[in-house]
Amino acid sequence: AQTISYEVTLAIILLSVLLTNGSFNLSMLITTQEHLWLLLPSWPLAMMWFTSTLAETNRTPFDLMEGESELVSGFNIEYAAGPFALFFMAEYMNIIMM
Repeated sequence: AQTISYEVTLAIILLSVLLTNGSFNLSMLITTQEHLWLLLPSWPLAMMWFTSTLAETNRTPFDLMEGESELVSGFNIEYAAGPFALFFMAEYMNIIMM
């Protein structure tokens, strides 16, 4: 279950919001939301987006369990200080960009 790709789900959700808008133009998207935010009519899509981003970034309900008593944390033992920091910076940048 951890190998499922959620990019397709995220793309379909984004595409359905753009089709609800009626245009791919960013200024038209902003104009459409003057009277009613698109979050309100597309509330189920927002919840699906939130769940998909949690799954894509391997956060709590979707992460792999790791025992606190383990001395090593899987593949992270292979990295030294610099690459180890870069690896975790890339992981957290993925979370921020979602």
